[in-house]
Amino acid sequence: MPYTDFHEEEITEKPFDARLMVRLLGYLKPYIGWVALAFALILLTSIISQAGPYLTKIAVDTYILKGNFQGLNRIVLLFVGLLLLQFLTSYGERFITQLTGQWAMYDVRAEIFAHLQRLPLAFFDRTPIGRLMTRNTNDVDALNELFTDGIVASFSDLFTVIAIIVYMFYLDTDLALVTCAAVPVMFGVTFWFQSRMLRAFRLARTRLARLNAFLQENITGMDVVQLFNRERRHTEQFDAVNSRYVEANLLSALYNSFFYPIMELIGAVVMALAIWYGSGEVVRSRIDWGILIAMLQYIPRFFWPILDIAERYAILQTAMASSERIFELLDTKPEPEGGNVAPQRATGEIEFRNVWFAYKGEEWVLRDVSFHITPGESVALVGATGSGKTTTISLLARFYDIQKGAILVDGIDIREWNVEGLRRRIGIVQQDVFLFSGNIEENIRLGNQGISQERVEQAAQDVNADRFIQRLPDGYQHTLTERGSTLSSGQRQLLAFARALAFDPDILVLDEATASVDTETELWIQDAVERLMQTRTSIIIAHRLSTIRNADTIIVMHKGEVREIGRHEELLAKDGIYRRLHQLQYSDREKETTVPTVR
Repeated sequence: MPYTDFHEEEITEKPFDARLMVRLLGYLKPYIGWVALAFALILLTSIISQAGPYLTKIAVDTYILKGNFQGLNRIVLLFVGLLLLQFLTSYGERFITQLTGQWAMYDVRAEIFAHLQRLPLAFFDRTPIGRLMTRNTNDVDALNELFTDGIVASFSDLFTVIAIIVYMFYLDTDLALVTCAAVPVMFGVTFWFQSRMLRAFRLARTRLARLNAFLQENITGMDVVQLFNRERRHTEQFDAVNSRYVEANLLSALYNSFFYPIMELIGAVVMALAIWYGSGEVVRSRIDWGILIAMLQYIPRFFWPILDIAERYAILQTAMASSERIFELLDTKPEPEGGNVAPQRATGEIEFRNVWFAYKGEEWVLRDVSFHITPGESVALVGATGSGKTTTISLLARFYDIQKGAILVDGIDIREWNVEGLRRRIGIVQQDVFLFSGNIEENIRLGNQGISQERVEQAAQDVNADRFIQRLPDGYQHTLTERGSTLSSGQRQLLAFARALAFDPDILVLDEATASVDTETELWIQDAVERLMQTRTSIIIAHRLSTIRNADTIIVMHKGEVREIGRHEELLAKDGIYRRLHQLQYSDREKETTVPTVR
């Protein structure tokens, strides 16, 4: 089914969480020296940038009204010098801020990606990939805006407001008080509007993640969409997801549209009061013209950084909503690293001892499963779909932890093995092969520089993959597209075999590895597998019984239980599940090969 989870949980309004902010600021800790320099430059810039109106007051009262143009020239030169100095300090502050912000975001993205590598498969089973992409892209971008245009810029605005207040009170206390009287009103309006925007931001982030998940799933499954003529239906579903995302953004835009006109109205009222009161003071000769002119210059400057702080508060809210989701991901418990057992080689002895396992609750997938595999033995797992064959392999590699019983490798419980050491000794070839973007050699080696070029080529030769690789224009350097889409399923399967063998596992697992290949390719693989199984423990999962009849032991599973164990001939001699599977499979083949009589 396509992704149709439209019913997100209710987004409740949450108070500002100081712990989240402290945790976010922790990413700036490695660059504290640069941050301190940025703050020093911000303070200097604030003082310099607000000296202009004060210089205007001096120019008007001391030189212009008195006709002293020589002194006016000195004021103009001083003003130009301050502008140049402001340019340098502002440039340095902005450059350092952007630099530290990018460094911090690099660390966040790296931490998220590294954490994703350590999460258990159960997490990915229940989490859409599109949501995880949103965490590492859109949510991280929101944090980037916080660091580069939020926190530091907010302090810049705060220092600017403080500098303006100092200048205004130095010029005239009464006019300064008239101006500052509007500050509580402005902050009250700001927090009333911005607090209501927080829910809209959180809701928009939630719905964006769902939009990305829907896109990722449908683009990946485009062949199925077109094959079953689902384009119109999926377009309707996308329209529903897209509309809900737009609704969340429009809610935020509604509050935003009211906020700025109200703030501008408050600023205009304060300006009118300052002109009315200041003009009366000038007429009564209580203040000079230069002071009134300077104050009228400071008033709009006073409101600009306050408006900016309000906008930064919106950025803060967006970042907090994103940080909640990022830290929720980072706080997800990683899979256990296991114990300290990590030998260079394993004998390949495997034992399942009364194993019970369920993916959810007590919906048991495996029930009291027990069997023993000796080193070097080839074992086949057979059974109907859903009998627990693939789950058995996943538990062996400790992709999931069992609820009851024990799984032993070389006589040691796998919970005492180091997880990486355990998986290094197991090679799994699955039916659904995943190839990465890059060349063929990189897909076989998977970045392991300990695997030489000769070993890569030898592995390809052992599974007969070199037959098609040599025909490619660049051979082992041939570039593959996403998921190896330019190769046939059989060629991708051969590369998966070569990849597993290049890592030289002690336990080789073939999980329906030949189910999707043509007859000729299957013969190539079987020829290679027969040689390779002689030197290592092998587990084969196959529906086609013809591929496992030569296995040393066949384990028949049914509804999560081991029902029969024996060799091919022994199991056929019993009137059991294996015999019935064999009869059904070969009777179906006879029907397929029977040519109907044309009358």
